[in-house]
Amino acid sequence: MSLSELIAGVEEHEKTLTVFNADEDVVTAFRERFADRNVTVRPESTPSGRPGEFVTLSEDGEVLTATSITDLQRMIEDADVALGLGESPYQPILDYMDETMFTSWSIDQMVAASREIEDRAWRVGEGSLHAGFQYLSTLRGELPVYERLGSKNLDVHAYAAPDEDPPEHEGFTLHIERAEEIEKSWFVVFDGDGVDENKCALLAEEREPRKFYGFWTYDPDTVDWIIDHLESTYGVLEQ
Repeated sequence: MSLSELIAGVEEHEKTLTVFNADEDVVTAFRERFADRNVTVRPESTPSGRPGEFVTLSEDGEVLTATSITDLQRMIEDADVALGLGESPYQPILDYMDETMFTSWSIDQMVAASREIEDRAWRVGEGSLHAGFQYLSTLRGELPVYERLGSKNLDVHAYAAPDEDPPEHEGFTLHIERAEEIEKSWFVVFDGDGVDENKCALLAEEREPRKFYGFWTYDPDTVDWIIDHLESTYGVLEQ
């Protein structure tokens, strides 16, 4: 299985956010908030209007979790928490939004998500971090960040296709690969130094110019699979 096939597998599983007993403007706000996610938002009412305003998240007809509308709104107000990579009192929804497809993300959104994972790796200070930059010219602009990460006790690996001469660098292993999935994929994967609770990954592919489709995850099995795929496919050679 390739990285692209993993993304396609996640894309097949659309989730439904059902908003109960709420005004239409609340439903509209949730639709706008999740417009770039593989989530259908629909309104619903209970016969008595009780137990008040709440939401459920379901997949294939099975309810995964529920929370109050107030809690979900609070989650949305905190952009860092909404990313799904931080500690949060609203975790019941976030746990199940893990591995939900996002669509048409911009460069700025991808960079913000990448920084969350890089920051986690920096705070843990050990383990391995794997990052795909598509091309060497993109990596060049990130050298200060990745050399700083490499100054920690982190095993840092960068992957890029050659579109210019390799930059001078220190502190990390550079994998120069003439592979289509490296050219089209943006990923940042942290193994959590072997601690499942610290593992996280962002994986996306460029399907149209500078628009990315993919998912983030902190599921340890998925993180381990991505790292195993990278290590077995691209080895450890540095050029």
